[in-house]
Amino acid sequence: MNSQTPSLVILQPGGKTRSELARRARTLSLVTIGWMTVEAGVAIVAALAVGSVALLAFGLDSLIELASASTILWLYTGTRTNSETAERRAQQLIAMCFAALALYVTFDAISTLAGGSHPDTSWPGLAVSVGAIVFMPLLARAKSTVAAQLGSAATAGEAAQSWLCAISAAAVLVSIFSNAALGWWWLDPIIGLGIAGLAVREGRAAWAGEVCADCAPIRFESVESCDCG
Repeated sequence: MNSQTPSLVILQPGGKTRSELARRARTLSLVTIGWMTVEAGVAIVAALAVGSVALLAFGLDSLIELASASTILWLYTGTRTNSETAERRAQQLIAMCFAALALYVTFDAISTLAGGSHPDTSWPGLAVSVGAIVFMPLLARAKSTVAAQLGSAATAGEAAQSWLCAISAAAVLVSIFSNAALGWWWLDPIIGLGIAGLAVREGRAAWAGEVCADCAPIRFESVESCDCG
């Protein structure tokens, strides 16, 4: 990995002022908070009811996405909009959210594999996962564009969380169908571990302020080549 943090290329804002872009970032955060409140609640309750690690990881990721969206809302409120200190603090808060998700899900997945716990099928979990697969990529792309126009790595990190939410939802669907059709109960905690691994990757990038085409599917580039591996 390069020793220097890659710079972000700021996209032309298309005539929008920074205050207008900050307002759009706040709006996207409010939409995220609303959706994640429902998504996290349904997923976590359903996961606890059926004993699904993958669904719990998805629900916790949704809860952390809610916290991250709240952090971005805080970042673009008042005088913090142009504050480098607030930007850096927001990056670190988002990174810590990723770390918390990874630690908890890893512990839960290993415990489930060791205990041989078989999760039941959750239809509410399936429904909320389908909703996330449809909605989250649209929201993530919108956040990515605003992040690039603002030159904000913290906002880009929050967009990466939205992409992780969509990926987690797809993984949960695979887990639910595999368990229901084939009885592959072990795939559920393994998928949970995969989600934890993605959270570690994104958390490292957010903490370091590293955002590039290889780190997240958003419209950022580095002045130098970025190696996120």
